[in-house]
Amino acid sequence: MLAEARSSAPLGSEATWEHFTPGKNIKRQRSRKHQRASSQRSCFSGVETMPELVWDDWELGGESTKTLVLKNTFSKLQKLHVRPPVSKFFTTSIPKIIFVSPGTSFSLPITFRPLQRCEYEDSIEFQSKEGSFQISVRATIPCHALEVPDSLLLPLCAVQQSSNTTFLLRNVSKLHTSFQWECAAPYQLSPEQGMLKPGQECHITVVFRPQEALVYQQQANCRFGEDVDEAQSCCTVLLQGLAKYPCLQLRNPVTEDETEQCGPVLTFGSVAIGQHLQKQFEIFNPSPVTASFSLQQQSIGGPLLGSEFSCDVSWGKVAPGGSLQTTVTYTPIVVDTVSVEYLSLKCSGALSETQLKLIGDCVGPKVSLSSTVVDFGCVEEGRAFVQTVQLVNTSPVEAFYQWDLDCSGHSVFSIQPASGTVHPHSKTTLKALYRPSQPIAHHRRVACLILHRDPMFLDLIGTCHSERQQPAILKPEHLVLYKLDWYRRQNLPDTPQDHGVHSDHEGSLCPLEEKPDSAAVASRTPMEEYYQSCLGGIDPLSSTSSSSCPHVSVVPSELMFNHKVSPSLITSSTSCQSVSITNHTRGKLSLVWTAARDSPFSVSPWSCDLVPLKSTSFRVTYDPKQLNTLHQAQLECFAYYKDSHQTEEQLLCPPWCVTVRVIGHSFQPGKEHFIPCCSLKPPQVMFPGLSVLSCRTVLLQNCGDLPLTFCLDHTSNPTMSESVSVVPSCGLVQPGNHQILTLRTTPSEDSPKQGSSLRLQLNAANHIMEVTVYSAVEQLCVSMEGEGSLYFQPTAVGAHTQRSHYIRNLSGLPLCFQWSIPELDQELISVQPDAGELKPNEHLAQIWSFSPMAEKTYTVKAVLTFWPTQTPGCSKSQLDLKVVGMGSTGFIEAEKAVLDVGDTLVGSYRSIEVPLVNNSSCPVSFCLSVQQRIMDEEPIHDPGTVPCALELDSEKGTIASQSTMLLRSAIRPQRRAEYQWIISYQTLNASGCEWSPPQAVCEVRAKGVFPTLKVIDVCGGGSAGRISKVRLWKLFSLDSFNKYLLSKPAPPELTYTTPTRHSLSSTPSVFTKTMLDFNFSAAPLNSEPSTFVLMIHNPGSIPVDWAFLFPEDQQIELEYWAETGEFSSTELYQMKVQDNHVFSISPRSGTLLPGRQKAVHFSHSHNFAGADRFPVVFKLSYGREILLNFQGLTVESDRPYLHNPSKRHVFTSVTIGDYTPPRQVYVLHNRGAVPVRYEVDNAVLSQLQEDNFNHPVLCCLNPEGEVLPGNTTMIEWIFAPLEAKMYHFDVPIHVHDGDSTLVKFEGCGINSPSPISSNPFSCSDIKATEPCVQRMPFPGQVAFLSVDSVFLGDIPVCSRSSRIFFLNNLSYKDTVHYTWDLLQQDVQIQPERGCLCPGESVLCVLTFTSTDYPSIYQLDVICQTLPPILASNSGSGETVGTIGTKMTRAERRAQRQTVRVCLRPQRPKPALLHVGVTAHSHGILEYLTHFPDLFNERYRCFQPVKAQQPDNTSPPTGLSSQTHDAVRDITTHILSSLLRSILDDQAFAQSLATLASRPVTYRLEETILSHYSPSPSSRPSSPCPTPLHPAPQRQQPHTVDMDGTAGLWGDKPQKQNAPHVPAAVSDDVLLNTLRNLMMEAVRGELVLTARPRTVILPPVSIR
Repeated sequence: MLAEARSSAPLGSEATWEHFTPGKNIKRQRSRKHQRASSQRSCFSGVETMPELVWDDWELGGESTKTLVLKNTFSKLQKLHVRPPVSKFFTTSIPKIIFVSPGTSFSLPITFRPLQRCEYEDSIEFQSKEGSFQISVRATIPCHALEVPDSLLLPLCAVQQSSNTTFLLRNVSKLHTSFQWECAAPYQLSPEQGMLKPGQECHITVVFRPQEALVYQQQANCRFGEDVDEAQSCCTVLLQGLAKYPCLQLRNPVTEDETEQCGPVLTFGSVAIGQHLQKQFEIFNPSPVTASFSLQQQSIGGPLLGSEFSCDVSWGKVAPGGSLQTTVTYTPIVVDTVSVEYLSLKCSGALSETQLKLIGDCVGPKVSLSSTVVDFGCVEEGRAFVQTVQLVNTSPVEAFYQWDLDCSGHSVFSIQPASGTVHPHSKTTLKALYRPSQPIAHHRRVACLILHRDPMFLDLIGTCHSERQQPAILKPEHLVLYKLDWYRRQNLPDTPQDHGVHSDHEGSLCPLEEKPDSAAVASRTPMEEYYQSCLGGIDPLSSTSSSSCPHVSVVPSELMFNHKVSPSLITSSTSCQSVSITNHTRGKLSLVWTAARDSPFSVSPWSCDLVPLKSTSFRVTYDPKQLNTLHQAQLECFAYYKDSHQTEEQLLCPPWCVTVRVIGHSFQPGKEHFIPCCSLKPPQVMFPGLSVLSCRTVLLQNCGDLPLTFCLDHTSNPTMSESVSVVPSCGLVQPGNHQILTLRTTPSEDSPKQGSSLRLQLNAANHIMEVTVYSAVEQLCVSMEGEGSLYFQPTAVGAHTQRSHYIRNLSGLPLCFQWSIPELDQELISVQPDAGELKPNEHLAQIWSFSPMAEKTYTVKAVLTFWPTQTPGCSKSQLDLKVVGMGSTGFIEAEKAVLDVGDTLVGSYRSIEVPLVNNSSCPVSFCLSVQQRIMDEEPIHDPGTVPCALELDSEKGTIASQSTMLLRSAIRPQRRAEYQWIISYQTLNASGCEWSPPQAVCEVRAKGVFPTLKVIDVCGGGSAGRISKVRLWKLFSLDSFNKYLLSKPAPPELTYTTPTRHSLSSTPSVFTKTMLDFNFSAAPLNSEPSTFVLMIHNPGSIPVDWAFLFPEDQQIELEYWAETGEFSSTELYQMKVQDNHVFSISPRSGTLLPGRQKAVHFSHSHNFAGADRFPVVFKLSYGREILLNFQGLTVESDRPYLHNPSKRHVFTSVTIGDYTPPRQVYVLHNRGAVPVRYEVDNAVLSQLQEDNFNHPVLCCLNPEGEVLPGNTTMIEWIFAPLEAKMYHFDVPIHVHDGDSTLVKFEGCGINSPSPISSNPFSCSDIKATEPCVQRMPFPGQVAFLSVDSVFLGDIPVCSRSSRIFFLNNLSYKDTVHYTWDLLQQDVQIQPERGCLCPGESVLCVLTFTSTDYPSIYQLDVICQTLPPILASNSGSGETVGTIGTKMTRAERRAQRQTVRVCLRPQRPKPALLHVGVTAHSHGILEYLTHFPDLFNERYRCFQPVKAQQPDNTSPPTGLSSQTHDAVRDITTHILSSLLRSILDDQAFAQSLATLASRPVTYRLEETILSHYSPSPSSRPSSPCPTPLHPAPQRQQPHTVDMDGTAGLWGDKPQKQNAPHVPAAVSDDVLLNTLRNLMMEAVRGELVLTARPRTVILPPVSIR
C-alpha cells in the first residue's frame, strides 16, 4: 500500500480541478505502473518510444524541456500525423506531419511552463496507417509518501508471552518524511518515530503481548509529513494476531499415585548412601503455541545440608507439539530417611500449575556376622590359634567396617584385616587370632564399627593352660548363663550379689530358653554398649547407666602423650601417666594386663589383686624407641574372680576386659610433624531435631603414605565439646586405612541453627580438620488447606459427598498423625486415611465424607494430633479443623416431560438421549427404573413376560447441582405396537440403597414399525398402453398388494431379514404364505413388449430397502464340480424365462426414503407364444415378504382371444321392485391380433327367466357383437332382482373360432333403502380404486394430467355435469400436441385438441351428459400426446449451418450423397393419458326420493335427452309416461322453496328498507363495459393458442344453472319488449368466464384468496 500526501489535483486539458483528500491511501500497484512507464520503452504501430513523459522536479514560473524520442522499427518509411498537447502548459514546435525513416529516430522537444503549484496532465497523439497512439505528458508535485503493507499477520502467540515480526517502511517520495506510530496494547511498534530520507527504508518491529486468549485485530496508525506534530497525512496497517493459552503436561514412566491423588510422582526407590540415581521425565506441549516454563523446587525453608534432588533444567521453552527431556538426580545424604520434594512446573499464561512429586529412600549398609561368638577353646601358653569369621553385606551399599581392637600385639586377640570395606552383596572372610601369654580364661566383647550403622559385637573367648596352671575352660554356654544371671539380678536389686553363679538343686545349667521377659529388663542399645566400653565402662549419658553398674571400670580411658604439652617444654622422650581401675563387684578380682613386646607403652604393675569396691592405680609409661614417629596402642586388662578356678561346684564366670587407648609421638622440639593427607566424610553431620540422644558416624580416611594421629580439640569450643561426644576422641590411622568416628549428642533448643564446628587436631600439630554439627531441636509444624476450615457443598439428605483436603508436613522430621472426630459426629463426617505417617515436606491428600441426616447446616470440629515418628511417647501437638456442611433435599426432572421418539424399526437398535436436569442446590444420586406399557392391536396374554424394549445404559448415577446429564438409552422394539415407558427415579443414600419412593421423571413414547411401501399409481405402455388404469389396478391386484405391504409380517418371513442367497436349489423355498398374481395381460405374438410402471411410495417414517428377487437371486452360487447337471422341467422353464428376459424389472432393488416415490418398470416380452408364469419374491428388509406370480399371455397371430383374467363379475346391488333398474356393463377385452365375434348364450338367460316366474332377472341388451383387435366392448346388462338375496348366474360367452368363456355373475337384491342413508347406492365397482390425483409424473412423461379419474357420483337422468382439470406440459424445451379420443357420446372435453408450449398448461372442461335411462357408467377417456415432429432432411436445408465454413471436397461429396437419400419421416409414437369417468344415474322420482338435498342444491330443471340406444335393444317402458308429471312437480317444488326462503329471511327484508337510502357505488353500464372490455394482458401469449371461447354448436337453446345442468323453461311466459338472452349463450358465457378466471389464477395473474375490494366511483353527471 502506498500512502501519499497531495496538495491538489492535476491540471490538464479540461482545466478541471479535483481536490484530493490529504492522506488518502493509493494502491501500490498504480504507483508501480507509473514507474515502469517512465523507465521502460514501448512499441506503438512500429514506433518505439516511452509511454509517458513526467516532470517531477520543477519550479513555479520557470520552464523545463524534455525530449520525446521516436524510433521507426519498421522496414519502410513512417508518416506520422501529430496532434500537439491541448493545454497551454505543454508546448512543442514541430510540424503536424513528420517522417521517420526505417531504423532512425526523431526527437520531439516538449516544453513545460507551470503557472500554479498543482499537477498537470495532457497528451500528444500520433496517427499512422497502422493506427493511432497517445503519449501522456504530466507534471507532478513532490509529496510525502510512505509504503507500508495493508495488513500484517503476527505469529501465533501464547498468553502473557510475546511474538514479533517486522515489516518494511519505505519513503517513496523525494522529500524528507518524519513518521510517528500510534498503536494500543497488546501491540507495540518500534521504533515508534523517526525521519526517513528520500528512498530510505526502515524495518519496523511489531511485538505482540496478549494477556487473554482472544483474536486481536486493530489498526496501527502512522502520521507522517514534514512535522509530525502538525502532520495530517496518515496511513494504517491492520495488525492481526491470535493468542492461545499454553499448556504443558508431564510425562514419565511412573504412574500416578492413585492413593494420594497428588498428581504425578517420580519415584526413585531405594538409593545407597553416597551414590546417586538419575531419572527422566518429559515436558510435553500439546498446545499450538510455544510455552515458556520454569521449574522450581519446593522445600521446607531450605535444608541445612542442601537439597538431595537436583534438576538439570530450571527454565526453557517447548515448541508446539514438542517435548523436553528433563533429568532429576537424587543424591541421598542421611541413611534411613525418605526424602520428599516437589517440582513446580509454572508456565507463563497457563491456567493451571503442575507439581511433580519427587520421592527417594536413602538406604545404608546392611552387614551381619556369620557368628556372634568365636570360641578358641584351650590353647597352651605361648601358642596361637586361628579361627575365621565372615562379614556379610546384603545391601547394595559398600560397607566400611573397623574393629575396635588393637591388632599390634597389645591384645591376646587380633582380627585381620582390622578395617576395610565389604562390597555390595558380598562377604569378607576375617581371621581371628588367639595368642595368650598367661594361663587364664580370656573373654573380650569386640565392637565392629560400621559406617552409618550401629556397631556389631563379637564375643571372643579362649582359655590358656600352662604346665602349672590349668584354669576351667570357658565355653559359649557360660556366656549365656552369665547373661541370664545378670538379667535376673537387674530385676532383683535387693538380692545380694555373690561372686559366683550357682546352679539349681540338680546341679545342671539352665537352658537358653529360660531367659526372663525382655520387657522387664533395661537392655542396652549397641551404641550405648560401644560407648560404655570406650569410656572405660562408665557412660554418664547412657539410659541404663543409672540402673546398672559395670563390674570393672577404668579412668581415664584415653591417654595422650606429648599432645597437650607444648613441645618446647618437653625435656625427655619418656613420660608416664596413671590410670585407675575400680572393682564394682563384691568379690575379689585379679587384674592382669596384656604385655606387648617392643612396645613403647608399658604398664606397671602388670598384675595385681583388687578387693571388692576398691580402686587401684597403674602407671603407663611411654618410652619410644624411635624418634620422630607416631605411636598408638589399646592396652587391655582382664579382671576375673580370684577363686573362680579353685571351686568346681561353682559355675565359671567369664572375665571382664577394660581398655585404655593411648597415643603419643616422639617428635623432637623443632622437628616438623607429618603433614596429614586425609578426608572426613561427611563434613557435615545433622542430628534429628528431637531432644533425644542420637548418634551419627563419620569416616576419617588417611589418604596419604604416612600415619596420622587425631585428637579432639576441646579448647576451641568447650561447650560444643561437652555436648557432643566423639568416640574415639583420639587415635592413629595407618596409611590407606580409615577410622570410623561416632558422634553422640542430645539436640537442644539452645543449639545454634547454623550449626557448630568440632575441631580435630591432626598429628599433634596445627593441622586442623573441622566437622560441622547441626543439633538444634526443630519445632513440629503441619499446615492445612483452607486455613483450618473445610466446607462441603450442599448434600442431599441420606447421600454423601466427598472432597479432598491436603495436609503438609513443614518440618524436617517424619510425623505420625491421627484424626479425632467427636463420637456423635462420626456418622456425619469421616476421613480416609484417619491416621498415617507424613514424611518431611510431604503433601497428603485426605478424602473427607459428609453424610447429612437432616435438612440443616452442620458444623463439626475435628482435631489433628501429630507427633514425631521416632519418639512416640513424647508430647503431641494438635490442630483444629472446622468442617461445615449443609443437608438439602434434591430432585431431578427431565427437560421434556414427554419425549416422543417416533417410529422405530422392529428388531433394530435406536439410541436416544434423555436430558435429566438437577435444579436443586445439591447433587443427587439416583437409581432409575422403567415401566413399560404396550398398546398392541393383538392382545398380550402375559405382559410381565415381555422384555422391556427400553434399555438404559446406566441405571445409577449422580447429577451435580444445577447441571444436566444425558441419559443414554437404547430402544429395541420387538413388535409392531405403540410403546410407552415411564422412567422413574429413587434417590440413593450413602450406602447406595433407595432412600425415597419412586417418582416419575419423564415419559418416553415410541412406535415399533415395520418397513412399509404402497403403490400409489400405475400406468401401462407398449402393447398395454390402451389398458385403463382401473383395469391395471385389478390386473396387478394392487389393493391386495397394498394391504399386504401395510400389514405385519409373519415370523417365517423374518427368517432372513435382508435379501440373502440361502438356497442350493434353483427353485428356492418360500418363507411366506402371502401370494399374489401380477397379471401382465395378453398381447399378440411378436408385438411390442407390454410395459408397466408402478409408482411405489414410502408412507412410513423409516427408510425401506426393497428388492424383487428372482430365483437366481436366492440361489447360492456353487462351484462347477458341485452342480449335478440335472434340471427339472420347472428349472428349465425358469432358466428360459430368465435367459430370454421374458419378464424384466428395473430397478430390481433400491432404498426408498420416507415420503419419497420411486418408479419401477415391469416388462413382458411376446417373443414366444403361450402362457408365461414366473415366481418372484418381493422382499422388504426387516419386513414383509410376498410371493408374486407373474402371469402373461402371448396370443398367436390368427387366434381370436378375449382376455378376462377374472371369471367373476359382481353387479351393483339393486332394489327389489324398482321399475327402472340401472343398466350395467361387463367389459370384454380383445388382446389378440384379429377381430373377435362374441355371443352371449341366451338359453341360459331364458331358463333363468322361466325359473323366476317369467321375470327377466338378468337381461343382456347386446348379446352379440364384435371386438376389434386391442379394443374393448361393453356388454350391457339389466339386473332386476325379485327377492332380497344374492343371485348367482353362470353365463357362457361364446367366441367364434375360439374358446368359450364361462362368466360367473353375482348380484344382490336389497329392500328399499332407508331415507336416512346418505348414499344408499354405494358400490365399490363404481368408485375408482386408484387415486384420482396423480401425485408425480412417471419417468419420461411430458404431458401431465392434474386428475386421473373423475367421479361424478349419483346424478339424475338426462342431466349434464361438468368438471375441470388441467393438462400440463412438463418440458421446458419441447412443444406437446394433444388430442382427445372422444368415442363415447356421453363425454365431451373442450378443447379437444391443441398444443402446449414448454411449461404451459391448459384448462380442460369435461362435460358428461347422462342418458334418459338409469345407468352405471365406467368410462375410460384417452388423450393422445405427441412430441414435436422433426423436419426431414431435404435439399432446401442442406446449407444450414455451413455459412462461413470452408468444406473440403470429400465433405461436399458426402453431403450430396446424403441429400439424395430421401428418408420418409416416421410418425412419433403417441403417449396415452387415461381419465376414468364414473357415474350412477337415477330416475327422477328415485332421485327426488333418495337425494332431496342434492336435488335442491344442485339440479334445477331437467330436459329429457334421448340417448342413442343399441340397434337391437329397446329402452324399458314406464319412463315416458311419468315425464310430464315430474316436470310439473319439480317446478312447483323449486318455486315454493325459493319464495318461502326469501320471505323467511330477515336480513333480506331489512335490506329492502335500507336499499333506497344507500348511495350508488358504481354505474352498471361502465362496470359491464369495463369488465368485458378486452385487454392485452388477457390475450394468450402462447404461440399455440387454445380456444378459450369456442362457438356453441347446438340445435336447441338450453339454459344453464350454476352447476352446469341443462334444462328447458318451456312454460315460462316471455315479455315481448324485454331483451332476451338465449340459454345456450348464457351457458357458454358463464363457462368461458369461469375458464378464463381459472387460467388467470394458474398463471398467477389472479389471486383467488385475496380479500374483495369495493371501488366507489364519482357520481355520473347528467348533461
